[in-house]
Amino acid sequence: MLFGVAAVTFATGLASSLGEVIASKNHNAADVTVMAAAPGGQPGGGKAVHQGQPTATAPSALPDPAAVATVIAAQPGTRARYGSASAEAAVSGMSGAVTVTVFDGDASWGGFTMVGGRWFTAPGEAVVPSTILTGTGAKIGDTVTLTVRGRAVVVRIVGEVFDTGNDGRTVFTDAATLRSAAPDLKSTAQYVDLRPGTDKDAYVTALDVESKPLGVSATGARNSNGSGTVTVLDSLTALLTLMLVCVAGLGVLGGVVLDTHERVHDLGIHKALGMTPRQTVTMVVASVVLPGLAGGALGVPLGLAVHDAVIPAMGRAAGLGLPHSVIAVYDGPGLVLLALAGVAVAVLGSLLPAGWAARIRTATALRAE
Repeated sequence: MLFGVAAVTFATGLASSLGEVIASKNHNAADVTVMAAAPGGQPGGGKAVHQGQPTATAPSALPDPAAVATVIAAQPGTRARYGSASAEAAVSGMSGAVTVTVFDGDASWGGFTMVGGRWFTAPGEAVVPSTILTGTGAKIGDTVTLTVRGRAVVVRIVGEVFDTGNDGRTVFTDAATLRSAAPDLKSTAQYVDLRPGTDKDAYVTALDVESKPLGVSATGARNSNGSGTVTVLDSLTALLTLMLVCVAGLGVLGGVVLDTHERVHDLGIHKALGMTPRQTVTMVVASVVLPGLAGGALGVPLGLAVHDAVIPAMGRAAGLGLPHSVIAVYDGPGLVLLALAGVAVAVLGSLLPAGWAARIRTATALRAE
């Protein structure tokens, strides 16, 4: 029971942690995305750069981001917005090119999960993934030099962000940070957060009509958070948990069968004295409740310890620091249910031998040794 409950606790936490990883890496908290319109009038003239990928459209071919931002701000229901663009750069102390993603506006609400430090709040500040911290040997609070279009730009790292796009080789900073090195860098997409209660479909339709003369189109963001992958992971975890519960239940079954056979003569005496079949079942089932409680009480902390050791190790093996939300996936009610699951499995495993004990004839039980 101890190892069964521990395994189920770990499996449950593993599924929750992987779900948090998928949600954290997608950076898709925006309700609406506004991008340059393709020739057919649909969004697609440029790529979103949340994952650190360069844009597909040259900056000079994009509409005026300031005009687009004005149209967005004028729409009823707009709570916040920001634009994004990207440029290739070199980072001092690190080989190979990286992508610098810049934001025109406050992007802290855009689904970026911090591992440590804070989100940047002023030009000259930047947040980076674990890969860049490891590659440069820098830490939060240090400065690094970005070389963009042959010009050096010094930024101070104020936070570590969880990001796996572009192999984790992305620097996130304010658009004003690169203004001296890339004055013509324009936003390739605008991301919009709506006020609570706003009808997204109606908002997108109205914004699309207003923004089409500018050469851009609006679309509702698909905040799926990798729902397909999450479904597969949840299914695999459910199957694994079911298998572990069955193994634990079979262990209880085997133990209770042996114990019942050893006590069959005593059962015969109890039956001769008037014990009913229902009382026999209750006696056998009650005998496993205390071990079930003990297994649950000890198995849950063991499963927690395994989870808290394995998940960070998985992150380190991938070269990633993990945010706190990926580790802290358990809550109080859930842990109580996991502990009580030990009792439930013990009771289920004991029902078959309890039924056999209730059905055995008194004479047969008394003759047994």
